[in-house]
Amino acid sequence: MLRWLRNSFLTGIIIATPLGVTIFLIISFVGFVDRVVKPIIPARYNPETYLPGDFTIPGLGVVIAVFLLTVLGALAANFFGRSLIGMGERVLASVPLVRNVYGAVKQIVETVFNGKQNSFKEVVLIEYPMKGLYVVAFVSAEGNDTLRENISDDVIGLFVPTTPNPTSGFLLYTPRSNTIPINMSVEEAAKLIISFGMVTPDKLPQEVKDALPDEVKQA
Repeated sequence: MLRWLRNSFLTGIIIATPLGVTIFLIISFVGFVDRVVKPIIPARYNPETYLPGDFTIPGLGVVIAVFLLTVLGALAANFFGRSLIGMGERVLASVPLVRNVYGAVKQIVETVFNGKQNSFKEVVLIEYPMKGLYVVAFVSAEGNDTLRENISDDVIGLFVPTTPNPTSGFLLYTPRSNTIPINMSVEEAAKLIISFGMVTPDKLPQEVKDALPDEVKQA
C-alpha cells in the first residue's frame, strides 16, 4: 500500500509539474504585458474604465499589444512608414551606444523571423573544452570570407549551449571536419541539454557511439 501511494504521488508530480509550470509561465507573461500596456491606454479607450468595481479583463494588454504591433507592421509596409522608420534609424545610428545595441538586436530578429540563415538546423558533436570530451553543438552559420582566410575554407560557426539553460553558451569557429554530424533534431538536442542528459532520444546512444573515434569507443 505504501509503495502504491508513493508511486501514485510521484506520478502525480510528473504529470502536474510540466502543466503547472506551463500555466505559470503563461499567466506571468500575460500579467507582465498587461502591467506594461494598460497604463499607457487612455482612460476613455480602456474598456475596464466602464466596468463596475475593480473588475479587470485578463489578457487585455496582450490583445492591445498584438493589435498595435499589427498596425505598426501595416504602416511600415507603405512608403510613408518606411521613410519614417528610416529617419528614426538614422537618428539611432548617430548615438554611439544605442546604435550598437539596436543594430545587433535588429539583425538577430530579422534572422530569426525572416529565415535568412540556416541557423540551428543542424546538430553536431565537437571536442570541447579539451580532447576526449564531447559536447552537443548547433551549427549557427557558415564562416565569412575573413574567417575562411584565417581558419579554413570549411569553417563554420558553432553555438555550444550551457546546461540546463540553453539560451546562454559559447560561440566557436572551427573547420567542419572537426565536427561529428549526428542525426538528431534541434528539439531533441535541446531536451537533452535542458534535462542534464536525462531525457535522451532512443536513437541517440548508438548513433553517438558510431560517430565517436575508435579510441573513445574502447575507453
